[in-house]
Amino acid sequence: MDLQPGDRAPAFRLPTDGEGEVSLSELRGQPFVLYFYPKDSTSGCTLEAQEFTKLHKKFSALGVKLIGLSKDSVASHDKFKAHYKLNLTLASDSDTKVAQAYGVWVEKSLYGRKYMGMERVTFLVDEKGKIRQIWRKVKVSGHAEAVLAAAKAL
Repeated sequence: MDLQPGDRAPAFRLPTDGEGEVSLSELRGQPFVLYFYPKDSTSGCTLEAQEFTKLHKKFSALGVKLIGLSKDSVASHDKFKAHYKLNLTLASDSDTKVAQAYGVWVEKSLYGRKYMGMERVTFLVDEKGKIRQIWRKVKVSGHAEAVLAAAKAL
């Protein structure tokens, strides 16, 4: 699926860190950032989560919820969040159904080996559940600031 700005965000309901749960229906009425990342505790993913955490208060002041999503388990998310003192929600998409619905579960290649994996993509979704902006093939440095600037325009 190739989602575009203006499309409705695909529905989801996922377990989160801290024995929580997050769903599109529960987020209705509140804008949110849904960022997909490959793996907990890897260099790029850690930096991305830390940058979003640094800006958490600014996102909160705008009423925008931050949700990171990977294939990792809730237990992995709990450890990742505690170790790096992250202040955002981490959702577990262990069966990759949500990643597939958002078109971010893709074929990757590393040293000539092909495999399926999570693409680093961020979606900014408005209070009505409509995708307002998509960042594909994210470069981590400065990304959280770019997302915050777009969120201010909602």
